[in-house]
Amino acid sequence: MYYFRSRIYGPNLIDVPVKPYMQLLFEEVLNPFYVFQVFSIILWSIDDYYVYAICIFILSIISISISLYETRKQSVILHNMARLVTNVTIRRNSGVEECVNSLELVPGDCLIIPQEGLLLPCDAALLAGECLVNESMLTGESLPVLKTPLLAGERKFSSESERRHTLFCGTQLIQAKGGGLRGDCAIAVVTSTGFFTAKGNLVSSILYPQPINFRFYRDAAIFLIILAAVIGTIYSIVVLFRAKVSLVIRSLDIVTIVVPPALPAALTAGTIYAQNRLKRHGVFCISPPRINVFGKVSLCCFDKTGTLTEEGLDVWGVMEGGPTGFSELVPEPRLLLPGPMLSGLACCHTVTLLRGQTLGEPLELKMVESTGWVLDAEFGHHKVLAVMRPPAPHLQAQGSISEAVAIVQRFPFSSALQRMSVVTVACEGRSAFAFIKGSPEMVVSLCRAETVPEHFSSKLHSFSSEGLRVLALGYKPLDSKLHVNATVFVHREEVEKDMQFLGLLMMKNLVKPESANVINTLRLAHLRSVMATGDNILTAVNVAKSCGMILSKEKVIFVNATPHTDESRPTLMFSLEDEEATGLQTYNFLKFLFKSLNKCVIMLFYCCSYRVSMCGDGANDCGALQAADVGVSLSEAEASVASTFTSKTENISCVPLLIREGRCSLVTSFSVFRYMALYSLIQFCSVLILYTMHTTLGDWQFLFFDLPLVTLLVFVMGKGGPSNELHPCRPPASLLSLPVLASIFLHTCMIFLGQLGALLITTSQDWYIPLNSTVFGKENLPNMENFSVFGLSGFQYIIIAVVVTKGYPHKKPLYYNVIFLILVFILFALMTVLVVFHVPFLSPWLQLYNIPDMNFKMLLIAVAALNLLTCFIVEVSEYMKLFNSLLWSNSDYIKTVGLA
Repeated sequence: MYYFRSRIYGPNLIDVPVKPYMQLLFEEVLNPFYVFQVFSIILWSIDDYYVYAICIFILSIISISISLYETRKQSVILHNMARLVTNVTIRRNSGVEECVNSLELVPGDCLIIPQEGLLLPCDAALLAGECLVNESMLTGESLPVLKTPLLAGERKFSSESERRHTLFCGTQLIQAKGGGLRGDCAIAVVTSTGFFTAKGNLVSSILYPQPINFRFYRDAAIFLIILAAVIGTIYSIVVLFRAKVSLVIRSLDIVTIVVPPALPAALTAGTIYAQNRLKRHGVFCISPPRINVFGKVSLCCFDKTGTLTEEGLDVWGVMEGGPTGFSELVPEPRLLLPGPMLSGLACCHTVTLLRGQTLGEPLELKMVESTGWVLDAEFGHHKVLAVMRPPAPHLQAQGSISEAVAIVQRFPFSSALQRMSVVTVACEGRSAFAFIKGSPEMVVSLCRAETVPEHFSSKLHSFSSEGLRVLALGYKPLDSKLHVNATVFVHREEVEKDMQFLGLLMMKNLVKPESANVINTLRLAHLRSVMATGDNILTAVNVAKSCGMILSKEKVIFVNATPHTDESRPTLMFSLEDEEATGLQTYNFLKFLFKSLNKCVIMLFYCCSYRVSMCGDGANDCGALQAADVGVSLSEAEASVASTFTSKTENISCVPLLIREGRCSLVTSFSVFRYMALYSLIQFCSVLILYTMHTTLGDWQFLFFDLPLVTLLVFVMGKGGPSNELHPCRPPASLLSLPVLASIFLHTCMIFLGQLGALLITTSQDWYIPLNSTVFGKENLPNMENFSVFGLSGFQYIIIAVVVTKGYPHKKPLYYNVIFLILVFILFALMTVLVVFHVPFLSPWLQLYNIPDMNFKMLLIAVAALNLLTCFIVEVSEYMKLFNSLLWSNSDYIKTVGLA
């Protein structure tokens, strides 16, 4: 039997291969960009442009080496994280215990979990006993979770719906007890192995992350293809055909000019600067390209508990209830008289004891602590799940004395069932009780109607409206024959029915002080804020009002859904909160449909064209963090791999920072791309004008422009940093929008006219000597035409860098980027020296013609200054049009969804 199962499922191994360097090299070199680099280097070598070819080759080798090292390093880390091999004890068909390697585990094997626990190498369903598990690797929850046995039944097992009974691969089992013949171990059955486990799914999501469907990167590729294939090649073929020179080499050379070799590295420079700035603020990013995506976020989702509010809950009070109504509010449970209510608060939980320390969910820890009862592990000579001992008699409330209670069976909390319950036995089995704790509506539905106070609904509404977390408790006596030695316990269905209502426990969850300021900041920036929570709707509304997500003048729409039945169709009922508390009024379906959809789960927001961010504490938000465009985890646990960003600050103050950095990075990427495109167009215009004159730029001139001048400028353009405020206007994400294309077109016209004007001024001088038309290209160097075009284009590279590096309103002003400004002044001075003076060694090296006419040189610098002025005017006018269009479109959109 095992043989056939092992053939079907294979070895229990999450194998992430570490690729050898040669394989990584071939995969890296086959990247389209590096293929283009190889093509360019070969072309430049054929054209005797060895210097630039060698420089680009060296830079490419360095880039590939760094990329290979980082890729290999990440692969090794993931391989070590995924691979888990250990020895385990199992039972198979013979029922005999045997020790095997975890690689041999297959679904169906019976796994023996020792009392001291182990690192689980598979997914398994717990059959007997209880396990204390650290699931931080999967959920981010630092507190251990108690796992209880799977209940018998005919239903199909699902690890998602039976999480409380499932042990997940990669989690640390801290302690096991209560199962097996000796009661010192737990028993589980293997359900999944390898990549089919929870850890396998996590590793798969890291190996194959959600693709970035971002318009900017797609438009960049389209823009370059059109620019290179259509404009450059067609014109160069016409010009070169007339000059009767090599069409293939010269046409392909134009393509390498239009697509800058440094473009990919330049585009990543801004995101790297942003990543480093975020790191200084305690925010870490595992995918730098996602920083740009954050710049387009239009809706921010927040988890409630632990994110908007404090993680812990404080007991606010307890109120006993019965057929005659509710008693007075008791601020501390320890002040209650001994009875079922006090016993229920002390026993209905999954708190456990590990090495003398109580562990469990914060809510339950607070509840138990408020009763004054103490958790113990021994109940005479009997092994039980837990023992609750009351405080010393002199510390108890006046009245009868409470006695120790043993918890012999637990039915853990389930979000689907909205409740948990326990079975307890008093000393020597004199009395047995079942206690239930959960959502008030669910507990009441399981209690006998005559035990529920008449004004239950109004009390619940009152407490929930105050933002209190309300839990209800119930109990019932069980068969007195039940005792600590019992081996057959009652079923959950039998326990959780015909209960008697005990009362309400109120707990206060305070809003973090930073939440209101952040929500207000987002609101002023016209960014929508949404709370995602499974808590009571009235409690959630109170928290939303406390943090400013809902303003005092706004009303809340409640949506009630009824499912499809044989007698009726499914319906949605929309009710509007009445400020005077006179009840709920029913409104038309279509009137509030759009607003209601905008309050639903994350995936629905995609249908409404939102870019969504999700911020959670990492405990139960992994799915939402992965579903959102960008996720922010406030937990540093290993579950942060589910989110792109992880913040060391445990509040939402990092969200505006991330949006500001995202907008700054996105605007920088736009500026860099436009600059690289215009840099190509400047060189493109220079080459085509000089081709028309039967000459070209020299190899060292190309090298001077491409490396010392442009490359230095482009890599310091993004160092300015983000604006200190969030502006209502969001940056554009499309390079193919009319304002962007119009700006590039107008700048190109100014560039072309400037170079053409410089050439015409040169040819109109009395000392001008025409070129030799019998030779072409570099054989005509140096010459006057080359000098004028080189001089003006050199200024244009610097001018355009200054013009497109604007900040408002998403970046700090230009004067904050000190390094960029210093570099600009140095390069301006260098170009002025090259134009005005014939510098020994440098001018001959650049093959610059020596024109002695100083008036002509001053006129050339004046044309460059005029070019700066015209480009600046074009940029400001186009930018203002773009800014106004975005602002108005955002305002119209906000009015559409009812936020204005």
